[in-house]
Amino acid sequence: MSKKILILGVNGFIGSALTETILKEKDWQIFGMDMASDKIEESLGHPRFNFVEGDITINKEWIEYHIKKCDVVLPLVAIATPSLYVSDPLRVFELDFEANLEIVRKCVHYKKRVIFPSTSEVYGMSEDDEFNEETSNLVLGPIHKQRWIYSCSKQLLDRVIYAYGIHHNLDYTLFRPFNWVGPKLDNIFSAKEGSSRVVTLFIADILHKGEIKLVDGGKQRRSFTDIDDGIAALIKIIDNKDGVASGRIFNIGNPNNDVSIKELAELLIRLVKDYPAYKAIAEKVKITDVTSSAHYGIHYQDINRRVPSITNALKILGWSPKINLEDALRKTLDYHLGRSAGELDSQ
Repeated sequence: MSKKILILGVNGFIGSALTETILKEKDWQIFGMDMASDKIEESLGHPRFNFVEGDITINKEWIEYHIKKCDVVLPLVAIATPSLYVSDPLRVFELDFEANLEIVRKCVHYKKRVIFPSTSEVYGMSEDDEFNEETSNLVLGPIHKQRWIYSCSKQLLDRVIYAYGIHHNLDYTLFRPFNWVGPKLDNIFSAKEGSSRVVTLFIADILHKGEIKLVDGGKQRRSFTDIDDGIAALIKIIDNKDGVASGRIFNIGNPNNDVSIKELAELLIRLVKDYPAYKAIAEKVKITDVTSSAHYGIHYQDINRRVPSITNALKILGWSPKINLEDALRKTLDYHLGRSAGELDSQ
């Protein structure tokens, strides 16, 4: 029998890509809610996709009805931009923890399977060479470093979901994305400083500012994962053949794509030069350093490196990432640069 999937935050980066893949590869039916529909335009009107514009903090009756109706619930609504962890920490907590806790409790009540997006940030400043879902300590900074409210909110909900699994038989899977990148990640024309994640922020800096600012020299390291690799893992988790994903936590990342933020900036500049319309712009880009306190404020604290152990995903799901960093960035650039020429010309 065809699965019924409820995706909250269906117009987000992960939600839109997951919807597109499900409609292409599966016979599942999707019910989706979000506050906009620009990223899912191509999926609107599909006979197996039912979309409603709404807010998870307001449209609670619709959500409860569809939790009862569906087999699997993916609450993908969250604030996941570092600048907001510092500038609006209470909003982060209210949405990422409080609003999602209500949804999790409805899944418990109606005995529905929930697949919840944790985050690689829960590992915080762990000093492990690779972060392991079952053994790595989750190490956060002091209270006045408000950056950690996102990680702490996600980690606490991880613990609540796990406890519901142990004590109320909640069928759950937690997945931890490690810097997923690709088309539709963010809007490179967003006017608000820091409103994007690092890849799209750097693309916007190259195109519009001619300067990339590296926080604390860009020595921090991240493992970037192509969205198509991430979605392939999610499909396996939703499929959950023989219940292998139930009660599990999975890191979904690509340890082979581990680079410093400075290396990422240099690579993006080099790749943009390969696009004739933007070659001259990219050749003039300067890379400068800025302190984290000057860029984000005194309440910020950074993470030196994030490398996932993906042994569990490999052994249990039969999943491993396939796409290298350069190819992932090219896909992202193809999407943005193909769309941006007219907007750049008009500025």
